[in-house]
Amino acid sequence: MNLQSTDFELFGVPQRFAQDRAALDARWKDLQREAHPDKFAAQGQAAQRVAMQWSVRINEAYQRLKDPLKRASYLCELNGAPIDAEKNTAMPHDFLVQQMQWREALDEAETAEDFEEIASQAMSSGREKLAKIAQLLDVDRDFPAAARQVRSLMFIERFASEVDARIDLLGQ
Repeated sequence: MNLQSTDFELFGVPQRFAQDRAALDARWKDLQREAHPDKFAAQGQAAQRVAMQWSVRINEAYQRLKDPLKRASYLCELNGAPIDAEKNTAMPHDFLVQQMQWREALDEAETAEDFEEIASQAMSSGREKLAKIAQLLDVDRDFPAAARQVRSLMFIERFASEVDARIDLLGQ
């Protein structure tokens, strides 16, 4: 194992958005078994520290690879299109209009049904963004366009969390 490897290299999977979750899970377990610090107890403290570093590195890679949004962000960054969501808020115009409509609907929502409808729209839009991201990354290989879509999906996920919080407040 090489600490400089990409997550994809570390896990021995192709560097693409589409991944088999079961294969990632199985590979994570295998890698954790290989790097478990207890296996290195007889080799001393230094070997155990290195094994611990590997274990942390494996877990970090697994967290990025198993989550579609994190995986898409990582692929964009590996290919010269960093997300930079804190500094770069550029999004397609039609998506900005959609954001404003959702915000207005959320402000006007009063019933659980209102909130559920907004949540459903956001989830549907999120699925569409994920499909578009997959196309842009794996087929078109248009990483800057994928980065813009990733930023949009990040907004959708934050917005969906806000809607869920509002639904939870209704139940109290």
